[in-house]
Amino acid sequence: MESMKHNMQILQELAAKNGPLCVGLDTDPSYIPKSVLDSFSSPSQAVLAYNKEIIKRIKSDGSACCCKVQVAYYEAMGLEGMKVYAETLRAVKDAGLVCISDIKRGDIAASASAYARAHFTGDFETDIITVNPYMGFDTLKPFTEYCSSAGKGFFVLLRTSNPGMKDIEQKELKSGGRVLDAVGNELNRIKDEFSSIYNGQTCSPVGAVVGCTEESDARILRDTYPEIFFLIPGYGAQGGDARIAGTLLQKAGGTVNSSRGILCAWKKSDECVKKESEGKITMADIADAAAEATRVSKKDLMSF
Repeated sequence: MESMKHNMQILQELAAKNGPLCVGLDTDPSYIPKSVLDSFSSPSQAVLAYNKEIIKRIKSDGSACCCKVQVAYYEAMGLEGMKVYAETLRAVKDAGLVCISDIKRGDIAASASAYARAHFTGDFETDIITVNPYMGFDTLKPFTEYCSSAGKGFFVLLRTSNPGMKDIEQKELKSGGRVLDAVGNELNRIKDEFSSIYNGQTCSPVGAVVGCTEESDARILRDTYPEIFFLIPGYGAQGGDARIAGTLLQKAGGTVNSSRGILCAWKKSDECVKKESEGKITMADIADAAAEATRVSKKDLMSF
C-alpha cells in the first residue's frame, strides 16, 4: 500500500498540473436550450451529450483537474437519469480526470457501509465522494475503510458555502470552539491514522469541504488544517471570489468548484443568445461557451 497513491493525492497532483478548477456537472435539463433539448430522445440523453461534450473539451485543453457530479440532478431524472450518472462518471475517468461524486451521505454504520459499497464499487464507482458527518463521527468509519483498502477518498462537510451553514456549523459548543472545529479535529485524527499507511504522501485521503463565500474564515481554516486538501464550493454563481479561493488553495491546496457558471455560460454569450432566439443554437455552441468559461475561470483562480 505504501507505493500506491490514494485518489486525493492524485487529485492534488492534477490540480498542480492543470490548475485548481473543478467542473461541476450538476447538469439540469433546464440549463440546455429547448431547441437543443428537443433534438434528443429524452432530457437525460441531452444531459449526457452535454456532459460528454464538456468533458471532451476540458480534456483537450487541460483547463480542469476534476469534475464533480451532483447525484441529485440525476436522481431527479429517474432510472434513465441514474444510467446517465454512471456513464458520466465513466466519461470523466476515461478523460484522465478525477471524479468527485457529490452524494453527501451520512448515516448509521450499517447504512453507511452500504453507501460506501454503492459508491466505491459497482455501477456507481467513483474516486472521491462527499460525506455529511452530522449523525456522528462513527458514520465516517465505513468510508475510511475504502481509503485504506482501495485508495479512495472523501470530503467531509466542514464549512459549507450556503447561508444556512451558520445554523449548525457555526454554533458555539459548551466545551469550547464551534461545531465545525469539532469536525476539523476529527479530520486531523483521521489524517494521523493514515499517516503510516500513506507515508510520504502530501495530503490525507480525507479532505474537507470549505466554501469560499466568507473571507473571515478562509485564513483561519487554511492555517488550522494545513495538511488537509479542500473542496471549495461557492465560486462563481454563489458569489465567492478567486481572492478568497486563493487563500484556501495555499498549503495542501484544493480544488475550486464551478457548476452553473460553466453549465449556463452560453446564457452570457451574445452570440449564443442570438442563435437561441433564432432557433439555431447547437450543442457544440453551448459546449464551446462552457469550455471558454473553464479557461476564464482557470485564469482567474491562478491569478491569486
